[in-house]
Amino acid sequence: MASRLTALIVVGIVAVTLVAGLIVGAQRDDDSGPVDLLIVNGRVYPADGSGTFADAVAIRANQVLRVGSNRELKRLRGIGTTVIDAHGGAVLPGFNDSHAHFLAGGLASGSLDLRSATTLEEIEQAVRAYSERHPSDEWILGRGWRFRAFPDGLPTRQQLDAVVPDRPVYVVAEDGHTGWANSRALAEAGITRRTQNPPHGSIVKDPRSGEPTGALKDSARSLIERVLPKPTDDEALDALRSAIAEAHRHGITSVQDVDGTADEFDWYDELRQEDALKVRIYGILGIQPGFGGTAVDRLDEVLKRFSDDPLLKAGAVRLEVDGSIESHTAAMLAPYANKRTTGHLVFTLDQLRRLVALLDRRGWQILIDATGDAAARLSLDALEDAVTTNPTPARGRRHRVERLEAIDPVDLSRLRASGTIASLQPFRSDVTADPLQVWAANVGAERASRGWPWRSIGEAGGRLAFGSDWPAGSLDPLVGLQVAITHGGGQAGEASGHGQALPLITALDAYTRGAAYASFDEQRKGTLARGMLADLVILSADIFSLPPERLSDARVETTIFDGRVVYSRNRTLTIAH
Repeated sequence: MASRLTALIVVGIVAVTLVAGLIVGAQRDDDSGPVDLLIVNGRVYPADGSGTFADAVAIRANQVLRVGSNRELKRLRGIGTTVIDAHGGAVLPGFNDSHAHFLAGGLASGSLDLRSATTLEEIEQAVRAYSERHPSDEWILGRGWRFRAFPDGLPTRQQLDAVVPDRPVYVVAEDGHTGWANSRALAEAGITRRTQNPPHGSIVKDPRSGEPTGALKDSARSLIERVLPKPTDDEALDALRSAIAEAHRHGITSVQDVDGTADEFDWYDELRQEDALKVRIYGILGIQPGFGGTAVDRLDEVLKRFSDDPLLKAGAVRLEVDGSIESHTAAMLAPYANKRTTGHLVFTLDQLRRLVALLDRRGWQILIDATGDAAARLSLDALEDAVTTNPTPARGRRHRVERLEAIDPVDLSRLRASGTIASLQPFRSDVTADPLQVWAANVGAERASRGWPWRSIGEAGGRLAFGSDWPAGSLDPLVGLQVAITHGGGQAGEASGHGQALPLITALDAYTRGAAYASFDEQRKGTLARGMLADLVILSADIFSLPPERLSDARVETTIFDGRVVYSRNRTLTIAH
């Protein structure tokens, strides 16, 4: 009898436990149960297209549970809930950089940075100081020199030789398309007066002696870059870890890496296996002219390994069709204002049409780097041809034109008609700092007045996605937003088309839900709504109440990725009670 009673008691305990478990589980499945993370007292912008704001966000595991008022959501606080007080700062979806060279940015984090040097004297001082700090480096590598620092627009090898004569030096310009080498670097690459220009590139040579000056445009940079020391696996992984930390510091939780290679996917995958991949990566594979079916087969193998996944995926390819306006190599419909050239195109229309049609038929998303208005027209011609001749891919089409610094007004409506996304980089080059001396001077006043046409694209019904072009541009989205809503501000705005400045919400959308749409991810990120991935950024101020020219005064206070705090500016979180 006693044993039977004991058995009944055990059964009863088990039943009560099961019922309690079911109740707790049900509670966790609805809106009323406790949450893991609660953000309160914020100016929450969900970026959902409604234009509304809220006070608080509730997060359960790695998803947003609710967005609402402080009063509503504070009820969800439980014993284990972490509560973050935003102190009135803006709370946004995590920034999504739609155009970054992520590994290159990580590798460049410890290299020579000339972005703040505005004169030749300042450049020489920076190169000398860096050389002295790194006496054992085999090469001195860097980026960011400004065209306006040189009276003739381009630097010379002798200017670097005067500072570092005994080691090779190679520095990429702010446009990302022009290299600067000293004599030792040219010798290492075997570049002499007899070296021929590669296709779609230019070894700048002295018109009198025929000797290379040290400036290398577009594909000519590869002559130097192929002899540069290649990063080891460990160096690449360390560079990506550094890049991820830098992204967190700027509130970035997703990156579209436009320099993807099969090796880079392997490195990202290794970080994923270590649980160290704390940004969502859309790896975009670069391709060159002459790509054919066999090469695309190899691309398809990468796609099979890295198909649609919230953390790491493939699905897009990128090709360049012209150069940069700063170096007069962007393809323009009419000659440059200060040089008798229209730039150059990497592809003929027939070549580009065949390649785009092949990739579109295989289901790839296609990104075309087109800086000048002639390149933009060529790109749209090829994309429209693919839309009309190929069947629609299973996931639809979201082809993109990158950069798009100049476009003829008659072509604006074609973006919407073809469903092509304009993926732009607001803070990329000298146009935001001193347009009269370089960018605007090259294209002339009339074209400069409608350059960087963010507003015009939106008014014509086109979709916008914003990125940085890091490391050529600043990775900081707040700097990009500042430029987008003022179009450079002051003199820059007047010289380059102040009428293109965007409303803050439009610019924010381009960095969040617009960028998510551009990578086929709007169903899981880019907005703050129930079921969306819990990637958020908390800023130090309510940017919606700041004057446009002061927006970049705000700072990232906290970055949340996958429901976890991955960055806090003050290192300790303020917990609300």
